[in-house]
Amino acid sequence: MNLWAISDLHVDHGQNGTALEGMPAHPEDWLIAAGDIADTEVGLVRGLSALIARFAKVIWVPGNHELWTRDADGPRGVARYERLVAICRELGVLTPEDPWAVWPGEGPPTVIAAAFTLYDYTFAPDGLSPSDAVAWAREDGIVAVDERLLHPDPYPTRSDWCHARVALTEARLAAVPPGHRIVLVNHWPLRRDLVRLYAVPRYTPWCGTVRTEEWHVRYPIDCVVSGHLHMRATDWRDGVRFEEVALGYPRHWRHDTGVGGYLRQILPGTPVGAPPGGWGGPIWHR
Repeated sequence: MNLWAISDLHVDHGQNGTALEGMPAHPEDWLIAAGDIADTEVGLVRGLSALIARFAKVIWVPGNHELWTRDADGPRGVARYERLVAICRELGVLTPEDPWAVWPGEGPPTVIAAAFTLYDYTFAPDGLSPSDAVAWAREDGIVAVDERLLHPDPYPTRSDWCHARVALTEARLAAVPPGHRIVLVNHWPLRRDLVRLYAVPRYTPWCGTVRTEEWHVRYPIDCVVSGHLHMRATDWRDGVRFEEVALGYPRHWRHDTGVGGYLRQILPGTPVGAPPGGWGGPIWHR
C-alpha cells in the first residue's frame, strides 16, 4: 500500500484531461491531490472522478485556480470554498474541513494533514506591505489572475483570510495525538526558500506566507507536499522532506511518460525514481 501525490492537473487545459483518463489504476493505494485540479466545477468533478476511480482514497486541498470566481453571480471567497468542499464530499473525497485521515499502511502512525492556508504577500522583499508587494511585482510586468478572480469574502483581504486559515491549521496541528507523525499537504509552499521562479521571481508574493516557514520544526512533520510552482522537486530542510508535485500545463510535462509517471510516492519511505528526464521542468505557469 502506497500514498502517492500529484497536483496542478489542470484538466481544463489541452491534453491534460484526456491524459488523466489513461492513468493506471492503483486500487489499494491512496492519493493526495494537492490543488489546481481544474479551473471550473465541471473540471473539478471530471478530475476527481477520474482519480477516485483509480485510488482507494483521495485527499484534496484547494489551489488558487479552484477558488476563482468567473461568474459575476457565482459564490465568492469562503462561499466558493465551501461549495468546493461540498462537491468533494458528494464524491467521497476528503478535504481540509474533514477529520484528518490516519495512514493505515506501513510505518509509524501518521496523520495526513490536509491544509488550506492561501498567501499574504510576505514572500516578497522584507518590509513590503501587501499593496507594495503587488506594486513591486507589477514593476516587472507581473499581475496574478488571483487579483481579479480570487475573492476573500467575507474577509476584507486575502491576507486576512490567509491569517485565519493559518491560525485554524496551527490549532489542528497542535492537537495531533502524541506519538503520531504528520504528512502536511498544502497547495502553496510553506517556505519562501523553496519558491523557484527563476524567470519571473516577482510572482513570489502569491506563493505563500512566512507564517508557515517554521511549521516543519514546530510540529512532528516528516514530509510536506505542495504544488503551485509547476517546478517539481524534492528538497530537505532540517531533516524534513519537501515534495513539490505539480504536473502543470501540457507544455510542462512529457506526454510519452503519461500522467501516472508523475505520481510522487510519499509513504512509505522515500520517493521512488524520477520519471525520464527527472522531476524538473519549465518553471513558469501563469
